[in-house]
Amino acid sequence: MTNSIEEVKDAACILAIGTNTTAAHPVIAYSMKQASRNGAKLIVANPKVIGLVRSADIFLQNQPGSDVALLMGMARVIVELGLHDETFIEEQCENFEAFQASLEAFNPEFVAEVTGIQWETIAEAAQVYATNKPASIFYAMGITQHTHGTDNVMAVSNLALLTGSVGKPSTGVNPLRGQNNVQGACDLGALPNVYTGYQQVTDPKVQAKFEEAWGVKLSGENGLTHVEIIDAIDEGQIKVLYIVGENPILSEANANHVDKAFRKLDFMVVQDIFMSGTAEYADVVLPAASFAEKDGTFTNTERRVQRVRKAIAPVGDSRPDWWIVNEIGKRVAEKGFDFDGPKEIMEEIAALTPIYGGITYERLEDVAGLQWPCPNKDHPGTPYLHKGKFSRGKGKLIPLVYKPSDEMPDEEYPLLLTTDRSLYHYHTVITRMAEGLDELEKEELLRINPVDAEGLGLEGGDMVKVRSRRGEVEVRADVTDVVPPGVVSMSFHFHESPTNVLTNAALDPVAKIPETKVCAVRVEEFQKRAQ
Repeated sequence: MTNSIEEVKDAACILAIGTNTTAAHPVIAYSMKQASRNGAKLIVANPKVIGLVRSADIFLQNQPGSDVALLMGMARVIVELGLHDETFIEEQCENFEAFQASLEAFNPEFVAEVTGIQWETIAEAAQVYATNKPASIFYAMGITQHTHGTDNVMAVSNLALLTGSVGKPSTGVNPLRGQNNVQGACDLGALPNVYTGYQQVTDPKVQAKFEEAWGVKLSGENGLTHVEIIDAIDEGQIKVLYIVGENPILSEANANHVDKAFRKLDFMVVQDIFMSGTAEYADVVLPAASFAEKDGTFTNTERRVQRVRKAIAPVGDSRPDWWIVNEIGKRVAEKGFDFDGPKEIMEEIAALTPIYGGITYERLEDVAGLQWPCPNKDHPGTPYLHKGKFSRGKGKLIPLVYKPSDEMPDEEYPLLLTTDRSLYHYHTVITRMAEGLDELEKEELLRINPVDAEGLGLEGGDMVKVRSRRGEVEVRADVTDVVPPGVVSMSFHFHESPTNVLTNAALDPVAKIPETKVCAVRVEEFQKRAQ
């Protein structure tokens, strides 16, 4: 997030797009609703009628995969009505003329057809966003998990830049991360193209710095993303896999392809806190400790580094992740794994990572975390980014074109499936271990509009087969108007109905993220409900 959670309540306008915030980030959703009660205008854009819609001033129920058309349509309205911030654009942005020219393609008829929303409603949303400041945008996987996910993010950025809604309190472009320490994992190098603090692998100076610190020769080439790793296994290029805290057999797009790849491996290690479906494939399972059994830090979605303190000793043979990796490191490397605890690891992080340079255990003892960038020990942390100046110098407005999703409905597969979150379940295995949560939502549901259900002869509670070009699952039908005609929705938490057997692993060419949010399916009756 460019800004902080605490700032949400003071926004005058909030645009929440591609995020089921009430289910996936309920604390932030509460702040949004608090802002709404304080008079903020709330705009929700989502293919589904999510909980946040009840508090919304404007609901934009756009077709899955149409976000670029929607956002660029809004931008066109803002420019045509002269509601853009000319001073901000002139002083802090570049490429406005080219961007303005690109808006010609997003005429009212085209945008309305692609999004499924009346142009008048889109125009109203654009005016509300542009005229109520400070304005903040929030998005999640509904924006990123597309073959044009990078374009979606650029469209979000364009809207914020166009209105000068960056670099100020209660504004910004705020991606909501999917798990509690996704931000921290990315910050500390769990990406294929960067070392810690987003220092590029391909930068020779960065490479030399880490080679000197670690005493080893490092590659100057980017690694593979998770989807590319699965493909490389299938093609025989990777023989050994080590998975930490991930369950791709249930969470990865085109999960049948993952199953096929895992069976080709020579050796597989899984390190996790539960015996997941993925762990069933492993030659060795290393039991990891949960958050309550270890010391360390988590970095949350607002870039806040927070101390985690051990409440109980690790149960059974489980051990903290750092300890497991450290012990393996001692056995395979001559140096670099002589840490006695997470505090020493944090000291190395600070020494090699400029944005974490001033973050120490001592400083974190008596505060509720520090937000990076925090370059030195006298720095208070950064509540919001880009104050006065962008890190790249000037913000760049990006011309975009609309690109349809990789897989659209046709006669054989006439419905669009989009994946969603649940308030009661957290990804693929953790919450299924809690009897109370499993009782609240014990099985997967296919949410289908009454119009589509009637055409198929379905009733709520019927068991159905959902088929895509990649596989099929059996699931219970929930007939509801939370999804529009032509669209069906499932979450991905239940191994009994593994939704990602259906989804499409086609990649965004830049970010290499799979198009989990859109694929074509058909629905067939499997078994009528008991009367």
